[in-house]
Amino acid sequence: MNSSGTVDVVLIGGGIMSATLGILLKELQPDWRIEVYERLGELAQESSNPWNNAGTGHAGLCELNYMPQAPDGSVTADKAVVINEQFQISRQLWAHLVSIGALPEPNKFINSTPHMTFVHGKANVEYLRKRHAVLVTQPLFSGMEFSDDAAKIGTWTPLLTRKRPAGQKIAATRIASGTDVDFGALTRFMFDTLEQQGVTMHMNEQVVGLKHKADGTWNLKLLRHVGQTRTSINARFVFVGAGGGALALLQQSGIPEIKGFGGFPISGQFLRTTNPKLVAQHQAKVYGKAAKGAPPMSVPHLDTRMVDGEMSLLFGPYAGFSPKFLKTSTWFDLPFSIRTHNLGPMLAVARHNFDLMKYLLGEVFASRNAKLKALREFIPAAVSDDWELITAGQRVQVMKHDAKLGGVLQFGTEVIASADGSIAGLLGASPGASTAAPIMVDLLARCFPDRIEGWKPRIRQMIPSYGTKLSDDPAAAAASLAATAEILHLSN
Repeated sequence: MNSSGTVDVVLIGGGIMSATLGILLKELQPDWRIEVYERLGELAQESSNPWNNAGTGHAGLCELNYMPQAPDGSVTADKAVVINEQFQISRQLWAHLVSIGALPEPNKFINSTPHMTFVHGKANVEYLRKRHAVLVTQPLFSGMEFSDDAAKIGTWTPLLTRKRPAGQKIAATRIASGTDVDFGALTRFMFDTLEQQGVTMHMNEQVVGLKHKADGTWNLKLLRHVGQTRTSINARFVFVGAGGGALALLQQSGIPEIKGFGGFPISGQFLRTTNPKLVAQHQAKVYGKAAKGAPPMSVPHLDTRMVDGEMSLLFGPYAGFSPKFLKTSTWFDLPFSIRTHNLGPMLAVARHNFDLMKYLLGEVFASRNAKLKALREFIPAAVSDDWELITAGQRVQVMKHDAKLGGVLQFGTEVIASADGSIAGLLGASPGASTAAPIMVDLLARCFPDRIEGWKPRIRQMIPSYGTKLSDDPAAAAASLAATAEILHLSN
């Protein structure tokens, strides 16, 4: 353990990304001194909170936005396969942690929940048929079923077909190996293990400044909210896993790699029911097709959720706009994030995303009746009194410079790292939490190039498919799915 006044690693933010990176580093370098700083009084209260995300365990099984139809009508599986490969890495890491006792019984954070896709209308039915034909040949999508028969779909989940107009053309796919993940619980369990391993947790303590010192370390200015005391700490490596707060901290760091980046915040709401009669009739996560102009994170879906041992149904999200970058932050986040170097890209994004702006305005002013109408696209017999409206977390989409368009709005996640690898942070949103493990493993390679070769054997013990593609080897894919399913008590 480092005995000097400089710690080895500081993790900023108490969410799934910091927890995952901390777990990996402690497995690889158990002697390193790691400190965690969370500005709130509890862990996993922003994007990792189970009510602030859908907990889908994004694997490309049901999300249509990963397989858009090309102008010529063709459909390719490339993006969906990449997302699934990434999720398998996370799944393997969780299985490893369960097997060594670093995580508790898996049903406390992950449960089998079939993943479905549901569409209506002739053109959408034919698109889904094509999508299924492409995916069913992929090793990681083995077992996916397709049906355009209402009676068959009704056996999968009765709520989709009851009182649906006779003669309406519908279709669905279903795969039993999908999951529901409580990322809040998973995050807390990981941090419990880290604390037992000597990692120091600092709650109600916020990093308010970063300065790169001549010796290559970082000096972090800290504000302790209890008592409003100010302190500082030095670190050899800093990870900014602060969700929507990451952009401001990376800007404060002054690293040139953050230039040209901005953030576009999108808020959301869900309708939720705990009515046991409804919950008993729907055991699946069902994704539909996004409205024109809707961002991928706003694709409508009806999800079975298991949170703190209670099952419920969640429908949404209904997108909206707030200038906040975090659910518990300030209305000045967006204006305070504007710099001379990102103003041009941000204005270019506004010019080129009129459909998105129009969609968000419509969502902001949508009435409860409009929200119920969207729900009834999935559940024709839905009754208003069964459903309550809850506010989801903020998502900050990446805006960055583009040589051709001036600026682009990027859906997904992006790691920003300094040239010397001494600081890195994560920007963006979905699929985020589901792909935390591969994102953090890639970060290790970028930020610790002098150590990664020595770490690889241990990484492969935690993540057996590391450095390979399961989708290229049907036997390896089947073996991996079966092995992790057994340890995590999942359907395969």
